[in-house]
Amino acid sequence: MGKIIAIANQKGGVGKTTTAVNLAACLGVLEKKVLLIDADPQANATSGLGIDVDAIEHGTYQLIENSMKAEDLIIKTDSPNVEIIPAHIDLVAIEIELVDKEKREYMMKKALIDIKDLYDYVIIDCAPSLGLLTLNALTASDSVLIPIQCEYFALEGLGKLLNTIKSVQKIHNDQLSIEGLLLTMYDSRLRLSNQVVEEVKKHFNDMVFETIIQRNVRLSEAPSYGESIIKYDAASKGANNYLSLAEEIIKKSN
Repeated sequence: MGKIIAIANQKGGVGKTTTAVNLAACLGVLEKKVLLIDADPQANATSGLGIDVDAIEHGTYQLIENSMKAEDLIIKTDSPNVEIIPAHIDLVAIEIELVDKEKREYMMKKALIDIKDLYDYVIIDCAPSLGLLTLNALTASDSVLIPIQCEYFALEGLGKLLNTIKSVQKIHNDQLSIEGLLLTMYDSRLRLSNQVVEEVKKHFNDMVFETIIQRNVRLSEAPSYGESIIKYDAASKGANNYLSLAEEIIKKSN
């Protein structure tokens, strides 16, 4: 039975795509079959796995529009056990297209029913907004993972996201749970980083992952080579952090 995890936060630059790509790659290395769905019009998860975005003809747009079958949109990647449904800048228009459709929040859920169980995990990289795209992802998911940057404004907007999750649970998907809050871009030398960690743990205790993603140069270099951190530098701090996150998620699922 595949588990669908949406990686969401309407705040940009908190490490959503980095987490989506590297978590998928690490789950793959740990011999889990993974499908990554790029639901962000910026298509960074697609290029982050070495796929040429300009060459993409079909992807998440067709998936949500239900104009093509999910299995026809899947592309193999160089990462072991990881496949992807890519995104393209065209995805920006999908929210306008869906506005007058009936059951518009359920389009992605409907599209994934047939393929969900072919994978151990389906990971959805959400756009940095709370629009229809993210709503579709949350409605289709079993759980949501929320990356939080260890910065001053980290908790700003988190309330809004949690309210959105609550209303999705109430109206569209009562099975949706919170996988956990993931602290990213942590720098142990900074007092501020440590304060944010303390603050988040104080408010959300059990909901916070034990794994903390540290600020790591290799982690920010990897996407420019179109590689996950595990392929780019398996010995780096970033690779260790994401492997331990993958192990934590597997343990939680069992």
